Amino acid sequence: MSAPATIRCHQTPAWAGLQACFEASGKTLDLRDAFAANPQRFAEFSQDAPYVFADLSKNLINASIQALLLDLAHQCGLEQHRDAMFAGEKINCTENRAVMHFLLRNPAPTPQGRAQAATEKIAPELSLVHETLAAMLAYAEQVRADEGITNIVNIGIGGSDLGPQMAVLALEEFRLQGKRLHFVSNVDGHELAGVLAQLKPQNTLFLIASKTFTTTETMTNALSAKHWFEAQGGKDVARHFAALTTNVAAANEFGISTTFGFWDWVGGRYSLWSAIGLPLAIAIGAQGFRDLLAGAHAMDEHFRNTPLERNLPVRLGLLDVWYRNFHGFTSRSIAPYSSALRRLPAYLQQLEMESNGKRVDVNGQALPFATAPVLWGEPGTNGQHAYFQMLHQGTDVVPVEFVAVKKAAHSLPGHHDKLLANVLAQAQALMLGKHDGGGHRHFPGNRPSTFLLLDELTPASLGSLIALQEHRVFVSGAIWGINSFDQWGVELGKVLARDIETRLATGDDAGLDGSTAGLLQKIVSG
Repeated sequence: MSAPATIRCHQTPAWAGLQACFEASGKTLDLRDAFAANPQRFAEFSQDAPYVFADLSKNLINASIQALLLDLAHQCGLEQHRDAMFAGEKINCTENRAVMHFLLRNPAPTPQGRAQAATEKIAPELSLVHETLAAMLAYAEQVRADEGITNIVNIGIGGSDLGPQMAVLALEEFRLQGKRLHFVSNVDGHELAGVLAQLKPQNTLFLIASKTFTTTETMTNALSAKHWFEAQGGKDVARHFAALTTNVAAANEFGISTTFGFWDWVGGRYSLWSAIGLPLAIAIGAQGFRDLLAGAHAMDEHFRNTPLERNLPVRLGLLDVWYRNFHGFTSRSIAPYSSALRRLPAYLQQLEMESNGKRVDVNGQALPFATAPVLWGEPGTNGQHAYFQMLHQGTDVVPVEFVAVKKAAHSLPGHHDKLLANVLAQAQALMLGKHDGGGHRHFPGNRPSTFLLLDELTPASLGSLIALQEHRVFVSGAIWGINSFDQWGVELGKVLARDIETRLATGDDAGLDGSTAGLLQKIVSG
C-alpha cells in the first residue's frame, strides 16, 4: 500500500460534514458554555495512554465533531495505512522504502519465537536490529567504564543532533556523573570552537553521526575536530572517534574503526531509537536506553491496537486536522513546563514540519488545502514572560500544548508546586479569559489547549511521549494523503550552497539573480 487513502480527504462525506458542522456551530463553540452544559466533559475528552495522561477537554470540539473526525479517519483509510506501516510495506513511496522506526523499539523474539508484533516479513530485520542494539549498548557501557574519557562530543545535524540532545537534557537526572556530553551541529565554526576550548584530546570521545558520512555540515565539523585532535597531540584516532553511519568504508578511511549502522527504513527524525541514540545510551546506560525503547513500544502498541475513539495519537492527529483545515489556525505552541524538556519544541519542529510540511500528495499532485502548522515554543514559566502575551490577547488564536510532570526530580521546597500552579493557571486563563475590565485588561478567552501530564520524567515516559508525537504526525499526514517520510525540501538549498561556496573564493557572480550577486559582492569585497 503506497498511498494512505484511496480518496482525498476533502472529497469524503465526513469532510463535507465537518465543514457543515463548523459553519453551523463549530466556529462559535464556546468552551465555557460547553463545560457548563456537560459536567462530564473532562471525563469524555481526557484519557490515559501508556505513561501519559491527556486532557483534551479545553479544545474546540464536542461529541459531534469528534464523531465526524473519526468518520474522516475511517473514510481516509487511516487504519489500513497504519497497518501497512507496521507490516513493513513501502509506504514511503517517493523513496520506495518501508517505514519501520517502530521496529527499533520492538522487543526481541522470545526463545519460543514470539516476535511481539513483528510479522514474518520483518522478523529477519528485527534480529539485525537487536544485534546492532546489543553491540551499541555494549560499547556505551565500555565508554561509561572508561575513566579516561570524560567528554563525549556528538557531531551531527538534524535528527542526528536534535533527538539525542533533547533526550540527554531531558534525562539529566539519570546521567552518569563524570561524563560531560556536548552536541555540535552548526557549520558555524564558533559552535565547534567553543566546545573544543573546553576539552583535552586524551579525555575526549567524538561521535560522528551521519548515515552517509557525507553530510556537509557534519563532515566539516568532523574534519575540523580531527585536525584539532591531532594538532593538540592526540593519539589513536580509532580510540577517540566512533561513527554512527552505514558508510563503513568512508569511516575507515577517516581513521575510525568503531562504527554502528542503521537502515534505510529509519528516517533521520525517527533515528533516536537507533545507533544515533549512542550518546544517550552513554549518558543513561544500557538499561536506561532499553527503558526508553520499552516506553516507546508501549505507545506503539497503544497506537496499533486501541480503537480509534480512545487512541490518543489518533485523537491528537485528528484535532490537528480540525484546527488546520477548518479553523484555519496556522501554528501550535509547545509549552513544556519542565526545564529538562527545554529542547522538546525544537525536536517537535523537525518531527512535524519536516514530515508534513508538504504541498503535494503522495502522487505529486498539488493539494487544495493546508497541511502542517508552524510549531514553536519555549519552556514554562519562561514563555509566560515572553510570548504568552500574544497567546492571551493577540489577534491570532494559537492552540497551546502544555506538557507537565507531576513529580519533581529535585528536592527544593516550593518550586514544583509553583510550577504546576502556573501551568494549570495558564491553561485555565486561556479558556476562561477575563471580562470584568475593558480595553487593555480584556482577555477574550475561549482559546484552546491540550494538556499532557507525565507522572515522572523517566526514560520510559520520555520514550512514550516521543512515540506519541511520532504517531500523531503520522495520523495527520495520512489524512492529508501526503508522504510524511521524505524531505526533498531540504535538498535545494544544499545544492545551491555548493555552487555559491566556490563563487565566494572567486567572486564570480555570473548567472546569479541580482540580490544574490549583490550580497556575494558585498561579502567578498572586504
